[in-house]
Amino acid sequence: MTDDAILRIHHAPSEIDAAAWNELLALQADPSPFMRHEYLHAMHESGSAVPTSGWTASFVTLWQGERLTGACPVYIKDHSYGEYVFDWAWANAYEQHGLAYYPKAVAAVPFTPVPGARLLARDSASRALLAQGLVQWCKQAGLSSLHLLFGADEDIAACTDAGLMLRHTVQFHWSNAHYLNFDAFLASLSHDKRKKIRQERRKVADAGVTFRWARGADISPDDWDFFYRCYARTYREHGNPPYLKRDFFQRMADNMPDAWLLFVAERGGHPIATSLIALSDDKPRIDGGRGPEVAYGRYWGALERVDCLHFEACYYQPLQWCIAHGVQRFEGGAQGEHKMARALMPVKTTSAHWLAHPSFADAVERFLEREGEGIANYLEHLDERSPFRAA
Repeated sequence: MTDDAILRIHHAPSEIDAAAWNELLALQADPSPFMRHEYLHAMHESGSAVPTSGWTASFVTLWQGERLTGACPVYIKDHSYGEYVFDWAWANAYEQHGLAYYPKAVAAVPFTPVPGARLLARDSASRALLAQGLVQWCKQAGLSSLHLLFGADEDIAACTDAGLMLRHTVQFHWSNAHYLNFDAFLASLSHDKRKKIRQERRKVADAGVTFRWARGADISPDDWDFFYRCYARTYREHGNPPYLKRDFFQRMADNMPDAWLLFVAERGGHPIATSLIALSDDKPRIDGGRGPEVAYGRYWGALERVDCLHFEACYYQPLQWCIAHGVQRFEGGAQGEHKMARALMPVKTTSAHWLAHPSFADAVERFLEREGEGIANYLEHLDERSPFRAA
């Protein structure tokens, strides 16, 4: 820290002025709704990301005099669940050598593997101070490590300069090539992919399933209740309790309604499944209208089994909506090569890591070099399997 720069630690988002936080977020090149103060506050106040679930808030703000120049969501973790950048092997190696990997510090949005700004800063100098300050604070607090997950390019550059190691993962995103409609999108695909999508959509339609969508205030309380019933059931079917509480989504409905778009599948007049996607802030478009530029696939669940319903609810309905509303990108979330068959293409995402123990830091750095080569080869392999027609 410089003489006039001060780092402050906050044990709840409510300790930080919401307007000041969101003002910083709006200055970033790659903001997302998941970094809004309302979203992080809801995570905390709903009991979803709290010490009892292993997420102890230690939000960091950077001050130069009386001016807020930087901020970052930081959590002290005693496990690695809900992060989507997997370091279980690192934790096991520590344990085998009689060392404590937990607690560790994670600069991330809980349960949300969406790339974007993490180091909210007024300028590059403030971002560099914030990255350096995080490392210094971790050293002083005796933490084993610091992990900044799914950072924006500017964050990763600042973390690299601060001595953090980089780790790459792969996600799958769809880009809108100014398609006039869904059929125009299908026409851009190879024959076999186009045929497969039409067959999958036909199976859902032939099963008597129809869809409706609602955004923001048009999502009724009954819709939210039904969504949560489906969401919780999906988690429990996989043997896990749901990460997010019902109150979290109530807070989203109350405080960030326009950030959410719900698709409801119905059969015989009754809802049977839902998918929920998030939207970036509305911005002016070339056609004179306003709308989001990015959509984020988030949650889904079903009470009845229908062949190909998951693909329809989570990909085809959202993509059709994105095309109709001029959305430029749809992010499909972590993992899943099957998304490529739906024209979601591989994208490299990056996280940054600092380990206090020198020997383990050296070992992890060598591991990350090998892993990085594997990721590069994997991306090259995926690019060869493009679902689009040859030019």
